[in-house]
Amino acid sequence: MMSSGNGGGRDDGGGEDDDVLDHEYQEEYVRNSRGMSLFACRWLPGKRWRNKDPHRPPKALVFLCHGYAVECGVTMRGTGERLARAGYAVYGLDYEGHGRSDGLQGYVPDFQALVQDCDDYFASVVRSHADVRHKSRRFLVGESMGGAVALLLHRARPDFWTGAVLVAPMCKIADDMRPHPVVVNILRAMTSIIPTWKVVPTADVIDAAYRMQEKRDEIRGNPYCYKDKPRLKTAFELLKVSLDVEENLLHKVSLPFLIVHGGADKVTDPSVSELLYQSAASQDKTLKLYPGMWHALTSGESPNNIRTVFQDIIAWLDHRSSMEEPPEVEQKARHDDQRHHQRHHAGNSK
Repeated sequence: MMSSGNGGGRDDGGGEDDDVLDHEYQEEYVRNSRGMSLFACRWLPGKRWRNKDPHRPPKALVFLCHGYAVECGVTMRGTGERLARAGYAVYGLDYEGHGRSDGLQGYVPDFQALVQDCDDYFASVVRSHADVRHKSRRFLVGESMGGAVALLLHRARPDFWTGAVLVAPMCKIADDMRPHPVVVNILRAMTSIIPTWKVVPTADVIDAAYRMQEKRDEIRGNPYCYKDKPRLKTAFELLKVSLDVEENLLHKVSLPFLIVHGGADKVTDPSVSELLYQSAASQDKTLKLYPGMWHALTSGESPNNIRTVFQDIIAWLDHRSSMEEPPEVEQKARHDDQRHHQRHHAGNSK
């Protein structure tokens, strides 16, 4: 099932520049390997982008990895619209237990399965665009927990992605928040008994993440966002993946990336982004810290702050979308895709 509409010229960040492009919005449901229905959406460049050439392709493909307890179609709408108006084809997928996808709301029983769902869908979109000339340009945009998803997608296919934009990524537990190994073992044991219980005490993340009251109200009023306490298994999965990324992945990150992080972020520590920047093996890496900004840089800040962040993101994407890549880069990416596809299907057939 798919529906579509024209986004016109609306700009969630407040105001509209004369050169802002319109966009088209479409949505559908796809099936994952476990037979679950997952909500997918896309924002495409509109008529003004194709004004001189109706067959003009997007600059590149961009894939959104949303944060914990939120979703793509509403929460990340501003990101999709802005990037589509800048000439990018933007695709999002609601994870299992999130948004309009199947699954118990707010429940992540297996983080690796969540990552695999994204990998399967994103790779299928890339294959569907294989005959156009932007085929070698594909970027990940991961926000908060979605930053960890993006890094794990990169680990699964090291040569597949052109680059990643990481917005206040969750990629390490701050030292003062790290649980004792004994506590971790207790959590692991409890998840087998009461995995879906909403028993994990946490502060109000909405108030801590979003500076603007109207955005807080939007999140609280959005039925597709989970607003209760984290479920026990979900909390354990997030803890486990954070430790995995910190211990096994940060130093192996090799793709080009841009990190944007608010200096006053109380949800994910900016020092964690600095550690990723320092540890990563990538030769093309950029870290931008915005003094005084909070966690939700792309949606929860003032209109002027949001505009500043997106100017930096789009400039970074534009530069890497316009660079000439040697043929062997696309060949390596294609080989990476084929090898991963064969390995995944071989595993499913066992």
